[in-house]
Amino acid sequence: MPAVSSVLVPYAAYLRVYEPLEAFPRPEREHWTRYAQRGQTPTAQDELRRSLADLLPTPPVAVPVRESADAFVTEVDGVVRICPWRTRLRGWLALEELVQELPPTLLDAVLPPVVRAQAAADWGRWRERNPDARPWIRSAVWQVPVRWFVLFADEERAYEPAGPGAAALRYRTPMVEARRRTARALKALRDSEDAGPLVEGLVEVGRWLEEFHPRSLVELDYGGLVHALSGQRLADDHSAADVAEGIAALRSGDGDAAEEAYARLVARWRVVRDLQFAN
Repeated sequence: MPAVSSVLVPYAAYLRVYEPLEAFPRPEREHWTRYAQRGQTPTAQDELRRSLADLLPTPPVAVPVRESADAFVTEVDGVVRICPWRTRLRGWLALEELVQELPPTLLDAVLPPVVRAQAAADWGRWRERNPDARPWIRSAVWQVPVRWFVLFADEERAYEPAGPGAAALRYRTPMVEARRRTARALKALRDSEDAGPLVEGLVEVGRWLEEFHPRSLVELDYGGLVHALSGQRLADDHSAADVAEGIAALRSGDGDAAEEAYARLVARWRVVRDLQFAN
């Protein structure tokens, strides 16, 4: 494994699925079994540093030439579960989002048209050979999407204050719970008078979750966002509880309570999003 830098790359959060080894076809299962036995494995910061390093050459490498053979590994109750990085696939998906979000002049400065055209051609050929491929990891910058919090309960929150290492804030839940909460939230939102865009996002997340083994684990990791929040703000952050309270209020027909919960959530994350445009 390459040397690990002490420099932290901030401001990205992650939603991950860890599947049991039995979910993978035999050749890949054997690879991940050996991989998990290695001991120390790369971190999320290592993964992000490697992806950012590809943007330094001229011209930049928009999408890795080869797929990553790395993964995140966890063992819970004696069951080893794997979350493959699939950096190349996620690079193509991120490039599609970037094209939609950035103005053309800025996009051309970051990734020249010839680089994007080559990446798009490679993506088209690869997708024809792998029509059912999906990422195990989703990422968001400068925020945690509200729909992600729906999957978790406050008691699944794990906060580690900054000590010898960096602070960390994570949620983790069994796949069956994530799917159940998604379904219940969708029903409550659809039954309310003001469902809003959250429904579309939840439907899409729910479809993604259905792609994985039922014994998987789902994890929300604040990742580099912990560097944009003070220790006190992190300690006081119970966003999943706010979302659960708001959905419960909708289910009981208490619109005022739902609005109060949503207002707390918006106020908390506005602080982080505002930092995106600070000097």
